[in-house]
Amino acid sequence: MLPAAARLTRSQDFDLVVRKGRRAGRPRLVVHALTAPAVPGTEAAGPGTADGTRPHDTRRDDTPTLDGPSTRVGFVVSKAVGNAVIRHRVARKLRHLMRDRLDALPPGTRLVVRALPAAATSTSAELGADLDGVFRRLRLLAPPAQIEQGGAR
Repeated sequence: MLPAAARLTRSQDFDLVVRKGRRAGRPRLVVHALTAPAVPGTEAAGPGTADGTRPHDTRRDDTPTLDGPSTRVGFVVSKAVGNAVIRHRVARKLRHLMRDRLDALPPGTRLVVRALPAAATSTSAELGADLDGVFRRLRLLAPPAQIEQGGAR
């Protein structure tokens, strides 16, 4: 299961990532990504004192909570994907796939993964390939290592 600290849960956080982040899509899903330099609160010296610390927390309940170095992921699986059983199945597959990929993403990255209707009939392998392709397109992952050609020793 995806750890609670790695989940994007607030609607304000989703809105910020979708509005300010970069987007890339595949036939089964669309990913919105907001990388650490663009995330408010992760700069070296932010508002407050000279070292970037705040004398007191001035955040209101409606402000995004995207500060911190951990990578966070949120999922959107609409009714267009299918009924509740199918939507939850797709969300579980995506959560499982993202759990295995969290460490490969740059620290502080925020993602919103939106499943498209084609995800309902997709296997985990197909969804995983789409995720990897989107991450490469967004330059969040290095391209796969090229295999040396030259035969076995």
